[in-house]
Amino acid sequence: MTQEKRYDVVVIGSGSGAAIVDSALLQGQSVAMIDRGPLGGTCLNVGCIPTKILVASADRVMEVREGAKLGVHADVRSIDFPAIMGRMRAIRERDVEHIRHGLRHVEGLDYYPEVAHFVGPRTLEMDGRRVTGQRVFIVAGARPHVPPIRGIEEVGYLDNASILELDEAPESLLIAGGGYIACEFAHFFAAMGTRVTIVGRNPRLVPNEEPEISDLLRERLSERMEVHVGYEVVEVARSGNGLSAVARHGPSGAHRRFEAQRMLLATGRVPNTDLLQVERAGIATDERGYIRVDEYLRTNVPNVWALGDVIGVQMFKHSANRAATYAWHNSQHDHLAALDLSLTPHAVFTWPQIASVGMREAEARRGHDILVGRAAYDDVARGLAIAEEDAFVKVIVDAESEMILGCHIIGPEASTLIQEVVNVMARHEEAGTLGVAMRIHPALPEVVAAALANLHRHHH
Repeated sequence: MTQEKRYDVVVIGSGSGAAIVDSALLQGQSVAMIDRGPLGGTCLNVGCIPTKILVASADRVMEVREGAKLGVHADVRSIDFPAIMGRMRAIRERDVEHIRHGLRHVEGLDYYPEVAHFVGPRTLEMDGRRVTGQRVFIVAGARPHVPPIRGIEEVGYLDNASILELDEAPESLLIAGGGYIACEFAHFFAAMGTRVTIVGRNPRLVPNEEPEISDLLRERLSERMEVHVGYEVVEVARSGNGLSAVARHGPSGAHRRFEAQRMLLATGRVPNTDLLQVERAGIATDERGYIRVDEYLRTNVPNVWALGDVIGVQMFKHSANRAATYAWHNSQHDHLAALDLSLTPHAVFTWPQIASVGMREAEARRGHDILVGRAAYDDVARGLAIAEEDAFVKVIVDAESEMILGCHIIGPEASTLIQEVVNVMARHEEAGTLGVAMRIHPALPEVVAAALANLHRHHH
């Protein structure tokens, strides 16, 4: 006989789902949180937090190496890889312990650290126990996609989780993939002294960015590593103390062989909907398995909401956090709030850094008469001072409404510089609003203003 326990709220996932758990508990509701682990979700354990801690060390290495352009000739004497990894794990463990401590001392919450699957619209089962929620929030995340590469299971591979457990840097690393995860780890390991080779299936690195940003990133990374785009790894085999991989060139069908000590798979993500067996709850998914939701984050099943990586839209921690507040609001009120994820900014913490918000130029052109403004970092005094020659800002504005449609930056502090544009876009104010405030001279934000001052009709 299966035991069944009923709750006001069931939350699947302990990442951005934690905010919903907190809100429900504050209202005195009974809550079940289900998460097979690790506690705290992707961002804290294997995503943003640990990777940016590592990237901070890599950035410091690059600053030293690039000092020569400012007349400073310095060398990195040594890199303590175990210490860098140890610092990352210590910070991560402290945060997870904080969550664990919270779970032990909270009333009204039951935590189920296991894999659960649906057996009905709002009922889940795990280990012979059932839980039913009056309202259910699916924040179950995604996991690394493992492509069908011949020999991959025999040879073994690293993914974005297992690579964080290394205690020594590999001599050489083959990275399959050319997206954000691939480029950030490429930057980190190259700075650590590993011989890195990127093999990306797409003809461009970071294919979701503007073509000219993708091109500049490739040019810069190619100075430090081998970058091959348009190639897909199709077969791997053991070789010496490492592996040998065969990659096929998409356009021509030609094959190339690569040797490396280890291989990192950064070939995308798959949603955890299959583990949850969401189809048994009647929850609709798209062809890739992501849960379909409307602008209020409702699934097709009454009183079931979904958000975060499991819906496959703007898979960033900040958009999941924002979505959690909207989903909770919409579960409480008749007056629903629609979430507009088109204004989600993001950054790629590689070297050079990239940040982007809104539409790309080609996309904006399809429905708007546009003006495009560009400025190089060295068009402004601070950019000149730090000898930034290639870095730039690009803004795209609707000629008629004068609203900013998109902004794209590649260069130092890109993730910080883009914020003032994000703020103006979020308030639906015209581009001119950016010119109202005074900027410190000489400081880098002047480059954003310079890009806006250069607006013109840009024809291909």
